[in-house]
Amino acid sequence: MNSLLEILPWLIAMTVLLGLSAFFSASEAALFFLRPGDRRRMESGTAGQQTAARLLAGPDRLLTGILFCNLLVNVVYFALSSIVAMRLEQMGSGSFSAVLFAMGSLLVLIFFGEMFPKSIAVTRPMDLARLLSIPLSIPLRALDPILPVLRGGTLLSRRILWPGFCLEQDMELADLERAIQLSSKDDAIIQQEQTVLNNIVHLADIRIDEWMRPRSQFVVYAPPVSKRDLKGEIPAGGYLLISEPDSEEIERALRLDNAGDLALKSIDRVARLVAYLPWRSTVADALEEMSRSGSDVVAVVNELGETIGVLTIDDILDTVLTIAPSRSKRILDLNPVLQLDDNRWSVAGMMSIRRLARRFNVEILPTRSVTVVGVMQEVLGRVLEPGDVCQWGPFRFKVLDAPDVDHVSVEISIDQPAGDVR
Repeated sequence: MNSLLEILPWLIAMTVLLGLSAFFSASEAALFFLRPGDRRRMESGTAGQQTAARLLAGPDRLLTGILFCNLLVNVVYFALSSIVAMRLEQMGSGSFSAVLFAMGSLLVLIFFGEMFPKSIAVTRPMDLARLLSIPLSIPLRALDPILPVLRGGTLLSRRILWPGFCLEQDMELADLERAIQLSSKDDAIIQQEQTVLNNIVHLADIRIDEWMRPRSQFVVYAPPVSKRDLKGEIPAGGYLLISEPDSEEIERALRLDNAGDLALKSIDRVARLVAYLPWRSTVADALEEMSRSGSDVVAVVNELGETIGVLTIDDILDTVLTIAPSRSKRILDLNPVLQLDDNRWSVAGMMSIRRLARRFNVEILPTRSVTVVGVMQEVLGRVLEPGDVCQWGPFRFKVLDAPDVDHVSVEISIDQPAGDVR
């Protein structure tokens, strides 16, 4: 009993140091796991969020201070662990008990001071950054007088160990094209790589309403949203869309296969704000807005400000990386074009008119509609029914099946010979 009381103050001090190590480890992981969009939103948030944004404005100072504090805490922790181990040996517990205590102290520090807090921090970075930033700023402010010395030591060691180290220049588009040409002698691979480059260029030509997921193809959940509301199903497209509290307009989105907080009673807290763009914007505009705002989802609105569809970063990647991208294949899992005979094809009504014209290498008439179904409804002036026929430029359209507006099957034929039909 007396021996335990003798080492109890040292054990209490080690527990406090363990908590400090966990604090600095979690702070590092949470703050540096934040995305640029999260940081911008935190600049106008609560006091804790604004403090986190200010700390991240000087990443070198922040990282140097956290690592120094954590190193200092760990050194003191190991020193106390050695003292306790020697006391145990002096009290007759034997050298084996002393070694066992030292090894156990090391494992406890690795798990509870490093691994566990960092694992928690990366699953809820915004919440922990908000809570930890204010207390973290206190030791960082105290270290400000010696931080230049620490940074100077880091720079000096880097110059000594890697004297030729320098930042790489940004890669130009011409460098990328040359790298592709030199990367392989296989003509098929080169053609695929060039197709991807062409797809990137065409992002500026594709209107966002041609490639979005229409409103009828996704479900919007009203807050608060819990895991039970999903009923064990992943929404279409892999994103959980959450509306504003007092309307049906989309406010937030969460990619479910990348979330570790579905066990929470309310998923809203980990969902990110969506960006908004008008329907006449291009897919390139959507990609730029995603990069600026840090959002993976863009809500597409019409002239009245109503949401008519969504476009996700996965949709854009499909456009770039797929050799022959198709919205009907991506959303409805339907083949966009199926040849029936020499001059007849079956197409999905959701297929883009512009892509249809490009596929058959024909000229099309000016139209406000972007899909085959839209053009037919514009020509006929009513909702489509099976058997409806209309002529539009070189195309003759006939409705084969129309169970609903999103699953219309259309037969097309061309009055003039088509070009390269694939």
